[in-house]
Amino acid sequence: MDSTKAEKAHGITIKSAATRVSWRDHAITIIDTLGHADFTIEVERSLRVLDGAVFVFSAVEGVQAQSIAVDRQMRRHGVPRIAFINKMDRVGARPDAVVRDIREQLGVLAVPVQIPIGVEAEFTGVVDLLELRAIHFGGEHGEQVVHSNVPEALLALAQAARERLVDVVSRHDDALLEVALSGAWVSASLLRAAIRRASIAHRIVPVLFGSALSNRGVQPLLDAVVDYLPDPSQVRNLATAVGHDGTAEEVELHPRGDLAVCAFVFKLDEGRFGQLGYVRVYQGTLVRGATLRCSRTGQRLRVGRLLRLHPDDPTPIESAVAGEIVGLFGGACESGDTLCGVDERTGTLPSLWVAGFEIPEPVVSRTIEPKRDADLDPLAKALARFAREDPSLRVGRDVHSGQTLISGAGVLQLEIYAERLADEHELEVCLGAPQVAYRETVTAPVAFDHLHRKQSGGGSGQYAGVRGWLRPTGDLDTALRFCDRIRSGTIPRAFLHACEQGAREALQAGPLIGAPVVGVEVELAEGKTHPVDSSDLAFHLATRDAVRDALRAAVPTLLEPIMRVEVDVPAVFGGIGGSLMRRRGSILGTETTGERITVVALVPLSEMFDYATDLASLTGGRGAHSMAMHGYAEVPAQAAVAIIERQRS
Repeated sequence: MDSTKAEKAHGITIKSAATRVSWRDHAITIIDTLGHADFTIEVERSLRVLDGAVFVFSAVEGVQAQSIAVDRQMRRHGVPRIAFINKMDRVGARPDAVVRDIREQLGVLAVPVQIPIGVEAEFTGVVDLLELRAIHFGGEHGEQVVHSNVPEALLALAQAARERLVDVVSRHDDALLEVALSGAWVSASLLRAAIRRASIAHRIVPVLFGSALSNRGVQPLLDAVVDYLPDPSQVRNLATAVGHDGTAEEVELHPRGDLAVCAFVFKLDEGRFGQLGYVRVYQGTLVRGATLRCSRTGQRLRVGRLLRLHPDDPTPIESAVAGEIVGLFGGACESGDTLCGVDERTGTLPSLWVAGFEIPEPVVSRTIEPKRDADLDPLAKALARFAREDPSLRVGRDVHSGQTLISGAGVLQLEIYAERLADEHELEVCLGAPQVAYRETVTAPVAFDHLHRKQSGGGSGQYAGVRGWLRPTGDLDTALRFCDRIRSGTIPRAFLHACEQGAREALQAGPLIGAPVVGVEVELAEGKTHPVDSSDLAFHLATRDAVRDALRAAVPTLLEPIMRVEVDVPAVFGGIGGSLMRRRGSILGTETTGERITVVALVPLSEMFDYATDLASLTGGRGAHSMAMHGYAEVPAQAAVAIIERQRS
């Protein structure tokens, strides 16, 4: 499913792709998401529309830094999952240790429903614990599934594993517990149904084994998707319905074809033939030629072409039913939009809003300029197209140099876009050195009392007074917590929104280096008004200036992005922990598996830009590392002084 030139060149998935397969009379839409931390937005928006997930782990590397980040995303969207331990035929495969890591590091109850037959080069198949039978895979592409009796050497192990499986699942399913306590044989069908209920309820995670490269274990994995993950009717999807009078209420969407269409655009892809929207149909039947309304803009759009998605060979279709993910060509919509169809019962176009997805804040920026002045306008248009495709890509201006600035989740993401400019638009560009996206916060509470007054006596002026507190919250994931503690009515409620917007404007640029400010609470206690000169603008400006002054007095400090780094090297090489500590890293743990060592550490992003070169030098090219965003942390005082001086110069 990796079909683009950049994906083939780098050997990784860069853009999530969708396809549809049929298995056991079930239609399954598969979205192949990315494993690299720089493209986490693709995972985020895909998980927003998926009913279930297959969480893939390497039997060699096990739980990695990005695995932990993806697990958080799955939990946030409430997506049940099954785990597939891949690369069982690789040297160093350690399936039992990976199952243990999934339990300990992700905090989920990983329950194997299979045991592997052999490991590394001796891996030939799996034992199905529900049916107590061996499964082998023959043919050129593993397409022949051969069932047989469990090998004698594994029979006792398989029986004990099945008993453990029944014991664990019965703790989370009353129907199975009743049968298990009676002493009767637990049939495969009863156990399968219990595993399904426990999986959908997020109580357990079934674990399967295989090797995708040699196509071993793929068919049982598809069986598990059908058996253990929910269908659209078993997933509760909500939307906000907005009435003509502006009132809003939460409604449940039902995957029925006779209801008004409600579809969610979770991804855009702009190609040679126009804008292709990836759409999940939650309710109703989406028909070619139908009229929809975009809830964000209120504009109507006509469904020109519907496509059954596949990376390099989409197929035109006439309609799509609730639960499907399809492609929609044309229409003025953006990623995150909700599209509504006519309610045949009332003849009206309802206004529904499906909750969107989180867009990661950029942590790296680079200047980008065309090598030819004549390419300035084409570059701006191409970057605007990329920004529509990828909400995590930000395009702006460097305040010091005036150069175009692109910001994103990582260095590789920005380099890939530079390559796409050359491949897709024939634009040669120069990328500047990576710049870290710092944040600022405050460490002390400060009272503020500010009066904004501009009165000339020749007409309406501006008059607004605000008094309150600015405090640190410690929540660095949230920029502002705005509190209204006004009890005397000294600030009319009509002006409170303007006050909040003024506070947010003040937090866009902190007093140290002009970075966004996070982790701040602004509490309004009281204010002053004028019967004529008070207005939204006056209170906006008063709060903005009050918060700006308070930020300077609240002992501001600099924050930097911290990465969770995993380094895997042969055990003969020492000094890996030292190489990370020299980069201001803190070691979380070290694990030795066979002839390799894995070191896990938290390291500032600013120290990791050239680490790949350093690691290659230390290990002769035999080491590897991965990174995922961990969060923000305060920059040590000495380093902060150097950063502030460098930014201001």
